[in-house]
Amino acid sequence: MFIYNVTIMVKWSIHDGWVKWMREKHIPDVMATGCFEKFQFVRLLDTDETEGPTYATQYYAASKADYNRYIAQHAQVLRKDGTDTWGDNFVGFRSLMQVVN
Repeated sequence: MFIYNVTIMVKWSIHDGWVKWMREKHIPDVMATGCFEKFQFVRLLDTDETEGPTYATQYYAASKADYNRYIAQHAQVLRKDGTDTWGDNFVGFRSLMQVVN
């Protein structure tokens, strides 16, 4: 199992709308690609929230091939949608992790 983790600090000025957009649009769009089996949407605690809160979305892929398919076929369009919608009111980073049993 592979976890594609997207961590984003979002400015307070867009916070409520961004959370709604994530729940109602972005996460469903990512899941509709068929590349991931499940997801978690979490808020980081014990962080400096002066500029805004930080969230992480973790998408679970059954294989590295599923993750690679997402990156090759879907990631660019979905990332652009976020930038087109929210501009530079957020900063984030992405990481890929593998579950170790």
